[in-house]
Amino acid sequence: MKELYNRYVKVIDRYIINKYLGTFVFTLGIFIVISVVFDISEHLDNFLSKHATLYEIAFQYYAGFIPFYINMLSPLINFLAVIFFTAKMANQTEIVPILSGKASFNRFLRPYFIAATLIFIVSFFANVYLIPYTNKLKIDFENSHGFNGDQDPTKSQVHLKLDNHTYVYLESYQQDVHTGYTFILEKFNGDDLKEKLYAPTITYDSLKRQWKLNNCTIRYVNGLHERQILGVTKDTTLDMVPADFDVLHDDSYDAMSLRVLNIAIAKEKIRGSGVLNNMLYQKYRRFIYPFSTFVLMLIGVALSSQKVRGGIGLPLGIGIILCFAFIIVDKFAFVFAEKGTMSSLMAAFVPNILFGLLGLYLLYKAPK
Repeated sequence: MKELYNRYVKVIDRYIINKYLGTFVFTLGIFIVISVVFDISEHLDNFLSKHATLYEIAFQYYAGFIPFYINMLSPLINFLAVIFFTAKMANQTEIVPILSGKASFNRFLRPYFIAATLIFIVSFFANVYLIPYTNKLKIDFENSHGFNGDQDPTKSQVHLKLDNHTYVYLESYQQDVHTGYTFILEKFNGDDLKEKLYAPTITYDSLKRQWKLNNCTIRYVNGLHERQILGVTKDTTLDMVPADFDVLHDDSYDAMSLRVLNIAIAKEKIRGSGVLNNMLYQKYRRFIYPFSTFVLMLIGVALSSQKVRGGIGLPLGIGIILCFAFIIVDKFAFVFAEKGTMSSLMAAFVPNILFGLLGLYLLYKAPK
């Protein structure tokens, strides 16, 4: 293994890889420290007023906060790190001898791809497996300590499709007493209504895992013949639970493991409550976002491999502008996916496609 490594990874490769990874880790560390300091100053009053312990703050809140921002910022920090150390190498005339020594530009890119691959592997597995777990720690801490304020956590006027023939409507749900109000259940055979049930209140029994319908009215329809039953109290099993009436924010999907998210997507495809595009986008983005490491690395090398008058300031400034552009495109892609004007899979690919084309163009124009 060592012989193979020494055969394909030369001294200059190790030099560039060390500079690449060293600059990346150092820059990422600075950004995380700054983010934590600002976050502590912003939430210090909350920590004190909610009597959060040091253990909870360190091993729940910041155990979720730090990995999330490391994962989110790593492609962008990777981009700035590439620009910074490559522009510095170009400014010190270190790249010209490499390209003049019969090394092609593609050969020059090899150590960049090796280092970017290491970052990609860590980012990919963190994005798919680690980040959902750490996000759940942070969200659970915020919910248990009232960081979300006094907002009503439940939905109102909820329409659900339980299966291909059954639809329900609930006007409101009160979590503390597990009781819903103005419940309507309709069963269809094709386009024909066969049964309609109305109950002023419905209560969930968590031990039996059943719903109790109080004083309900049941109407049976058979063509032109109808039959109605009044004042019925009954226990029934329905394919819904109190959690279906919780308001789920975007970060709630980030806190779901891949298995849980797939189950939620399968259920949402049946129910059609309007959040399917958002859930699919969050799923696809876990696999696609880490590839931006390669895309931004190519742009960074193409921008900074040429020595320019003024040192590293100009390429670093352009890099910062492109970082903001990447974030804006990523946010616009999410909006298009959420509103359904673009497929979730395509929206997740859009930033990488656009900036990938830009990277190929800049590589084509880069001096060889």
